[in-house]
Amino acid sequence: MAVKLDGLSPKELQALIAQAQSRMETARAEHIQNVKAKIDGILKAAGLQLSDVYSARGGKRGKRAGAGVPKYRNPADASQTWTGHGKSPAWFQAALKKSGVTAESLLISKTPAKKSTAKAAAKKSPEKKAARKAAK
Repeated sequence: MAVKLDGLSPKELQALIAQAQSRMETARAEHIQNVKAKIDGILKAAGLQLSDVYSARGGKRGKRAGAGVPKYRNPADASQTWTGHGKSPAWFQAALKKSGVTAESLLISKTPAKKSTAKAAAKKSPEKKAARKAAK
C-alpha cells in the first residue's frame, strides 16, 4: 500500500498520521487478542493455568532480599517507615535536619521487648529461688 506523500499539505499529512496511529492501536489490540487466544488454547489443551507455567512475579527484576522490610521509622508518625532503599522520604530528610537526630536514632529496634524482659526475669530468678528456699 503505497501512499504518495509528495504534494500533501501539512494539514493532510497530520490527518494521515492520526489515521495511521489509530489503525496501529487497533492492529496492536487485535494482535494481543490473537496471542491471548493461542496461549489460552495451549494452556487448556495441556490442562494448565497460567499461574502453573509462570510463578507470580513482583516485576521485571527479582526483588532483593530484605527489600520492603522497614528499617527506619518516623518518630513523629509511627505509621511512616522507610526501607533504606531508594530515595529517602521527606520526613527522613526533615528529621535529620533537627539537632541531635541521626540516621541511627531513626532505626527501628531489632530487639523485641520480650527478649529484654526475659533477660531481666532470668536475672531475677536466682533471687526468687533464694527467697523461696528461705520461705520453706
